[in-house]
Amino acid sequence: IHFPQEQAWLEAAQAFIQETLCPPGKGPDVQLTHLVIDCVKTIWLSQGTSQGFTLPLSYSFASVQDLRTRQRLPCCSHLSWSSTAYQAWAQEAGPSGVPLPRERLILVGTLTDLPGDLEQECRNGNLYVRDNTGILGCELIDLDLSWLGHLFLFPSWSYLPPARWSSSGEGHLELWGVPVPVFPLTISPGPLTPIPVLYPETASCLLRHRSKLRVGPKNLAGKLIRLSALVKSQKKAYFILTLGGSSPAGGQAGSHVSVIVQVPAQLVWHRALWPSRAYVLTELRVSKIRGHRYYVWTTSPSSHLLPLKPECVRELELELELDGPLLEADRSKSDPKPLPRPSNSQDKKDQKGLVRDSRLLSYTGTVTGVLNQSAGLYELDGQLGLCFAYQQFHGLRQVVRPGVSLELQDVHLLQSVGGGTRRPVLAPCLRGAVLLRGFSRQKPETQSSHQAQGASLYEQLVWERQLGLPVYLWATKALEDLARKLCPHVLRHHQFLQRSSPGNPSLGLQLLTPTLDVLAPSCCPSRNSHNEILEEPHHCPLQRYARLQTPCCFPTLTTLKEEGQRRAWASFDPKTLLPLPEASHLPSCQLNQRLAWSWLCLLPSAFHPAPVLLGVLVASSRKGCLQLRDQSGSLPCLLLAKHSQPLADPQLIGCLMRVERFQLVVERNVRSTFPSWKELSMAGFIQKQQARVYVQFFLADALILPVPRPFLHSATSSTPPKTVPTLPGGPHVEQSRLFLLSHKEALMKRNFFVPPGASLEVPKPTLSFHVSGNWLGGTQRKEGTGWGSFEPKGNENKDQKVLLIFLGSSVRWFEFLHPGQVYRLVASGPPTPMLFEEGGSSCISQRPLELAGYASCLTVQDEWTVELASSQDIPGVLDINKALPESSLTDLLSANFTDSLVSFSAEILSRTPCEPLSALLWTKPGSTGAVRGCVKLTVALETAGYEFPPHLDIYIEDPHLPPPLGLLPGARVYFNQLEKRVSRSHNVYCCFRSSTYVQVLSFPPDTTISAPLPHIYLAELLQGGQAPFRATASCHIVSVFSLQLFWVCAHCTSLCPQGRCTRQGPTCSAQTSISQASISFLVEDGTAEAVVACRNHQVAAALGLCPSEWTSLLEFVQGPGRVALQFTGPGAHLESSAKIDEPLTLFLRTLCTSPSVLRPIVLSFELERKPSKIIPLEPPQLQRFQCGELPFLTRVNPRIRLSCLSIQEPEHPSSVEAFVSSC
Repeated sequence: IHFPQEQAWLEAAQAFIQETLCPPGKGPDVQLTHLVIDCVKTIWLSQGTSQGFTLPLSYSFASVQDLRTRQRLPCCSHLSWSSTAYQAWAQEAGPSGVPLPRERLILVGTLTDLPGDLEQECRNGNLYVRDNTGILGCELIDLDLSWLGHLFLFPSWSYLPPARWSSSGEGHLELWGVPVPVFPLTISPGPLTPIPVLYPETASCLLRHRSKLRVGPKNLAGKLIRLSALVKSQKKAYFILTLGGSSPAGGQAGSHVSVIVQVPAQLVWHRALWPSRAYVLTELRVSKIRGHRYYVWTTSPSSHLLPLKPECVRELELELELDGPLLEADRSKSDPKPLPRPSNSQDKKDQKGLVRDSRLLSYTGTVTGVLNQSAGLYELDGQLGLCFAYQQFHGLRQVVRPGVSLELQDVHLLQSVGGGTRRPVLAPCLRGAVLLRGFSRQKPETQSSHQAQGASLYEQLVWERQLGLPVYLWATKALEDLARKLCPHVLRHHQFLQRSSPGNPSLGLQLLTPTLDVLAPSCCPSRNSHNEILEEPHHCPLQRYARLQTPCCFPTLTTLKEEGQRRAWASFDPKTLLPLPEASHLPSCQLNQRLAWSWLCLLPSAFHPAPVLLGVLVASSRKGCLQLRDQSGSLPCLLLAKHSQPLADPQLIGCLMRVERFQLVVERNVRSTFPSWKELSMAGFIQKQQARVYVQFFLADALILPVPRPFLHSATSSTPPKTVPTLPGGPHVEQSRLFLLSHKEALMKRNFFVPPGASLEVPKPTLSFHVSGNWLGGTQRKEGTGWGSFEPKGNENKDQKVLLIFLGSSVRWFEFLHPGQVYRLVASGPPTPMLFEEGGSSCISQRPLELAGYASCLTVQDEWTVELASSQDIPGVLDINKALPESSLTDLLSANFTDSLVSFSAEILSRTPCEPLSALLWTKPGSTGAVRGCVKLTVALETAGYEFPPHLDIYIEDPHLPPPLGLLPGARVYFNQLEKRVSRSHNVYCCFRSSTYVQVLSFPPDTTISAPLPHIYLAELLQGGQAPFRATASCHIVSVFSLQLFWVCAHCTSLCPQGRCTRQGPTCSAQTSISQASISFLVEDGTAEAVVACRNHQVAAALGLCPSEWTSLLEFVQGPGRVALQFTGPGAHLESSAKIDEPLTLFLRTLCTSPSVLRPIVLSFELERKPSKIIPLEPPQLQRFQCGELPFLTRVNPRIRLSCLSIQEPEHPSSVEAFVSSC
């Protein structure tokens, strides 16, 4: 008698068994139904807590189809367990893992190794559970081959559904306990007569003497001492087992023999074999493997695998034809080589100490972490790395997760592999086996789609690129970093990590190839699986390795930018930028102004490991500059196609750039209020600090890879593209027109003409630039993949000069447009007549255009694009001159202002912030110097025929600040249409204007080598333009003209006697004073004379005073505040600020006339007269000299005036002869 619940459960069970387990097309199988229900009852009642019910009413049957279609989450089911037993089991999942949730399901199915209704040849060694609804792959820890093909009830199991992103849609079963057969299994009786077998020693000898007797099918017996991996290829699958041990009659214990199992129906043996157990293999044959020099034993289709029972076997004795027993004949020749045992010694290094031998061992442990499932990388026991990449690891990939217990046979242990990996790594090759010894209680972590991409690419790195383990581990980490940089906004993960094929190369592999070609040149032979498993001594990719020094890294652009800023500010030291004693004489305004701008250039060699620059090239529509962009952000960049060649091809937008040689530039802008040099170490006086970070490199040093277009918009555009409305009856076409660019103006904010009534809002300045040029031909339309013929123009003789205005999003083309290039302006949309004619849109009134000589003006729309015209598109009749126009040196350094706009190429010598040109000459009280007011560039002009190029100053003011990228000391730059001016001291200088165009020709050199100043005679300075601006001369101080020592206020530079500022109205409250000094003296070297002016710390060197003497002297001057002396001499007047008989004055007068001052020196100097001075030199003057009673009249050149850079003592200061000879 059954309760209603039990009756309902039985009816549901009968319906399930009939539909799922009974052979289709037949009536109800009552016996099968009773047997299944009896098995369920038996297992259910074994738990002891059935609560009076003989049936598990809370459980329901589940078919394979139910699991595949309805069970979306991982689960487990334990029919024989109580709730308490499950809770105890779940607690063993560990504190970090989530146990598998329990579902009350009953699973019944046939255990088989056939993947579906396929032929026998399709067996691949996998296990499956099958019923009438389908088939599921499964794992079983201890398989009995007699179970195959039988119907079982599985009391304990877990199910892992496929990931949502998985295309296969196949789940996986883990069969925990011993399955319960529904039908009793028949136990096969033992053989009637003992099986004749060969033991390993005899079988190995038989292979060596196979030519002396006919070797038919034999039976082999022995203990399993080695099991290889299951190797699967396109042609066949196989594995190799090795039997060892001696016969009961005695023999050599080290004998062993290998057997190849390659019959499809026998591949499942790999799951049933356990090392150290003894087996009998029947019906084995001798065959030779192609490509292998040895004969081996192989199984035949009639072979069987049996457990070795001594009472069921007998040893087979074989006799040679002439030599007696086989073993005795073989032992008389040579002893067999024993099987190499795993080494327990430490890693052995070769003579160089760079290459190591890995250790071969067996290990049992528990997986504790998943590092990269696609790459086959796991964590073992929390201490070891585990790499399955060198095996075909498809079968266990779904099962291995934290909590799984594995037995690793003949696994390689590699220590100190380097490349960013710090833990030892276990890696099995094809010779070793990975055996499952325990399932995990933990629920698999939810894995995103990108985490499971790339398995085929990782296999390609091992099996085709033949990477060693250290390089492979680095490559997997590099691919992970690259994926984080580029996916998913720039690329989809499956695109980036796809397998590389001849017509479809993998983008991820392309990015690694330059480095992999250096680390692992692709010249190694492909792996031979048979040799790797059978040959002695063992050789595989894991046998020998070298510690890898991490070759490079792929940081995100934000990380690289932040690291550059960190290093720039870590190296920012005001005392280094303004070293003593120079800084001790600077007032606060000059001190803070000198600190306002500085820069740092970082090369990849400055980092460890060296970073590789990687990002998508983007044209910014907000700033008009080029940027590299990745997932983390963007980084401005300056590119040159090659030396002196700018970037001109807009098709590079959206391409992926990989650069190993680049310069990371950090420009530091600091606003500070240091009172004097004494407070330079106090960071509290820095009010604000900003950094401008960008990179600059040549295209020749970049690997340029196109990126699939559908995924580029978010990575290459900061504004959404505007859609062009399509006319109802008009097709969507492309129209274009060629133009030759002749001039480009600066990118800056401009005001534009607004037609009356257009808008009530006050127009704001808009970031924009203009280009001028000439149309080449008429409008062209797209025809297929090319452009059609030119449309006829209305007036062929009309001037085609045009002004193009780029504003809004169209400023993104600024970096690609350069004079002398021909471009194509492309507009997409419905056909529009006269689209590029003068009737087009313009925001400049007509009258200024006519005065400037332009026939038309056109505003480039945001959705229009610019392309670099190909050579076949340009009309052949036009001879295009791409040379950059330059002004002559005569016009540049002259008073002729017929054309005040000049152009030239120059090398930047220095860049310093300064007061704006319109500012007053004196510094206002409380002013600390302008940070962004003005920038002065000192450049050396590139002139032919001049050994020493003249120098020139260029000033950049608002609205051209901050200056364009790349204007750094050491860079070569082309300046176009600078405004030439002349100062009140008659020096030529230049200023930026709205028409100015700047083109960087070359970057600063990577290594700055300061060339020594030329050593010359003073007479060489009289040669005009051929004389150097800076040089060194060995000369002698003849006399001192003047000396001035004084103390001034560090804030307002007023005189400070006794440390008190004397400024009146308003009174200066500053309490800090600084010392300043100047001296003027006459030198000669036997060829000419020169007047030298020295300032501040140079005065101490001129007077020959050591630092302590100079400090004491300045302390004596602090009392009066100022001491000024002039000495009698040619052109000098007697003057003293103090009484002549004062001790300080007497000391200075005596010092300046003593031999300690009037001595030979090595003087480094620069000309006081700048090369840009336009006033001609004074001609030689007639001067009368008296020699005895005879007067002489001769022409004397004016004295040369020099500014001192440094004074050094000659090598032999006491030897006048040595000084004279050096002159």
